[in-house]
Amino acid sequence: MTKTVCVVGLGYIGLPTAVMFANHGVKVHGVDVNPAAVRSIQEKQLHIEENGLQERLNKAVDEGFLTASTTPVEADVFIVAVPSPINPDKTANLEYVRQATASIVPYVKKGNLVILESTVPPKTVERIMIPELVKTGLEIGTDIYVSHSPERVIPGRIFEELVNNDRIVGGINRKSAELTKELYETFVKGQIHLTDATTAELVKVMENTYRDVNIAFANELAKMADLLDVNIWEAIKFANFHPRVNVHFPGPGVGGHCIAVDPWFLVELGGEKAQIINMSRNTNDSMPKFTAQKTQAILNRNKIAGGKVAVLGLAFKGNVDDMRESPSTEVIEELQHLGLEVVSYDPHIKENKHETQTQSLEEATKDANIILVLTDHNEFKAYNPLTISTQNKIVFDTKNCLNRESWQEAGFQFHLLGDAKNK
Repeated sequence: MTKTVCVVGLGYIGLPTAVMFANHGVKVHGVDVNPAAVRSIQEKQLHIEENGLQERLNKAVDEGFLTASTTPVEADVFIVAVPSPINPDKTANLEYVRQATASIVPYVKKGNLVILESTVPPKTVERIMIPELVKTGLEIGTDIYVSHSPERVIPGRIFEELVNNDRIVGGINRKSAELTKELYETFVKGQIHLTDATTAELVKVMENTYRDVNIAFANELAKMADLLDVNIWEAIKFANFHPRVNVHFPGPGVGGHCIAVDPWFLVELGGEKAQIINMSRNTNDSMPKFTAQKTQAILNRNKIAGGKVAVLGLAFKGNVDDMRESPSTEVIEELQHLGLEVVSYDPHIKENKHETQTQSLEEATKDANIILVLTDHNEFKAYNPLTISTQNKIVFDTKNCLNRESWQEAGFQFHLLGDAKNK
């Protein structure tokens, strides 16, 4: 059993990972550059939303297995779980990974294992981490061990998937991979597959890129719906009855820290060799503008000039509070560019993080000319449309999450993204 683990980065992946090890009897010290995040963890207050996290955090802190600060400490294992976003020009920003690795260098000693969990472009361990770790003066691969083991979980189900999903471990050598496998066997019940670090880096980016390309296909079909007078959601459902077909669903764009980001890593590395990936990213990035234009077209058909749009949903996906790369913010920008007033509401984002945001559903929908649903929160599915007051009874559902019949029975004109069959 590993004695101590130091987790650098206490966000959506780092904190659940730290808590999971702590709940299984491992002494964990968490590190984050955000003092407010550290303070909230010390006080057992959550700065992120995740099912089951509060009780697990309480147990970890109360039993003394989890501590937190803004600086690393000596440990047997160091896990780096920091953001790896893209720059405005769509290139990878690996500065957080470099800085996090540099921060542990004074604390790394002979026999330690360093694991990168962040999703990164292939060759990041080799080109970013190793040059920092050699500054320890220790020999890489014999004195200290290094590996990449990317998380493969989705917000809302992190703890279930941390335990049950298969895990990929890529070491800089076999010993690094085996030591990492032994560590994660503390709680992982899924299979742990061993490979080299670069392959592990590629596998995670491949997984998210596959989904992005698939969604781009669905979004192109949604754009074609008006030409065909069909309901794309219905067509996709029937196509997926084929045993070897799994078409994803369209939407107002692709968000989150993975699917909207990781394919750009391959575009940057592959250049002209990554044409399908590049086109898919551009297709998905075009959806917020397409959604805003469809919203305006609906208003125009109802002879409403300008008008107020009540946007429901700011999170990038349903039932989470994560706004990273959320297409909702881009849809709002496009709506405003078209001269429309926007008030947004999201029941999972408890404090206003967007200039259009209100904490009141009633305030968002009051005097609205159209309700635009951009996130499929369970709360939205459960709404009784008879209780929602608007100036015009028009709703545009981009996630196929509302009950068409109940909204129409309540007097609403109902529009669904990708549906030209039920005009």
